[in-house]
Amino acid sequence: MPVTSEATTTWNGSLMEGSGNVAFSSSNLGTFPINWKARSEGSDTTTTPEELIAAAHSSCFSMALSNALADNGTPPERVNTTASVTFKPGVGITGSHLNVNASVPGLTPEKFQEIAEGAKTGCPVSQALAGIDITLEATLA
Repeated sequence: MPVTSEATTTWNGSLMEGSGNVAFSSSNLGTFPINWKARSEGSDTTTTPEELIAAAHSSCFSMALSNALADNGTPPERVNTTASVTFKPGVGITGSHLNVNASVPGLTPEKFQEIAEGAKTGCPVSQALAGIDITLEATLA
């Protein structure tokens, strides 16, 4: 059975001077501010579409990797993934870099790298981002 997830954004004003908020249908955390300045220059206090994509990519990849490791007979104790999504004004989203560190007893670094590469390819968010460069750095704890 398909599951549909939703987020709603309200934007006020023009691209350069305007701002908005994004809210997730599943969350009681309230809204998250967004604006062009944060997107084009970076910010520690305002989210961006790329940060939201990074959240989706890191969580999806972590699930895909956890599943692939369990299928290998080596379930992980912990998987920690950071996705860094790059945006260039005037160009668009150019890439996503996955940096994963995991604790997986009984697994060699070479086999871990192989399984991580497969999870990167099989992750549904990676597949949705097929138009950009996706790189992977995978290490065992």
